[in-house]
Amino acid sequence: MRIIRTIAEVRAAVGEAKRGGKTVGLVPTMGAFHAGHLSLMREARKNNDLVVVSLFVNPTQFGPNEDLSRYPRDEARDAAMADEQGADILFAPEPAEIYPDGFATTIHIAGITDVLDGASRGAHHFDGVAAVVAKLFGIVAPDVAYFGQKDAQQVLVVRRLVRDLNLDVRIEACPIVREADGLAMSSRNVYLDPEARRRATALNRALDAAQALADTGERDTGALTAAAGAILADAGITPEYLELRDTETLRPVVRLDGEALLAVAANVGAARLIDNHILRSADRRGDA
Repeated sequence: MRIIRTIAEVRAAVGEAKRGGKTVGLVPTMGAFHAGHLSLMREARKNNDLVVVSLFVNPTQFGPNEDLSRYPRDEARDAAMADEQGADILFAPEPAEIYPDGFATTIHIAGITDVLDGASRGAHHFDGVAAVVAKLFGIVAPDVAYFGQKDAQQVLVVRRLVRDLNLDVRIEACPIVREADGLAMSSRNVYLDPEARRRATALNRALDAAQALADTGERDTGALTAAAGAILADAGITPEYLELRDTETLRPVVRLDGEALLAVAANVGAARLIDNHILRSADRRGDA
């Protein structure tokens, strides 16, 4: 595996592969790899001739009071893990390579960025995501890019970016990878002390509780989110949001007819965690 730090070098390597008729898969990451990242790399390796993993802690998607400075970083560990999964290139640029002096472009995707994490973290968050993803697509020119379903809103934002700007890349969303106790894998899990780690399992249990209630035939959003909220309250967790939203538009859902995205975010100890389930009504459970 090659570690590449410049746009010119990665473009040259990808261009050579494409001239040889090879397909290119991109796994965009901010590093601190865990099993979820590795599952994306394996999927890319299985389906592409050349696999590029980007490792870039994107400053533009962090707010002034967020964890940019302490976000976990261990490039040597990440590089070894990416190599083990069969990545061909680890693209690990410095911030100035991606955002040179004078960078002044903003990409704002209206509507779906105004709710959930967009409302909690601010418009800058998804503006930053859209900008860096657009740059990575322009630099690497992948045939396919792989994202985790844990960041469900981000997946929708990237899909809208691709659609609206007519970008020639297919977006693959891969399933959430969980610990044995149900906690969704996240780079920020390293912030959790043992007590917070135990409490954090309530997020997935809360989502499960909502699905269990839906399985009885309940369709009212208030009842479903109340069932989830009770599990969080028992763990001493107050969510930033706990909402049922349309899986494509992120509009509020007042009655579960078919399926909808139940998303949660909460601060647990020193970590801000997110999770989600695709909630299905009782008559749709056979489609899961």
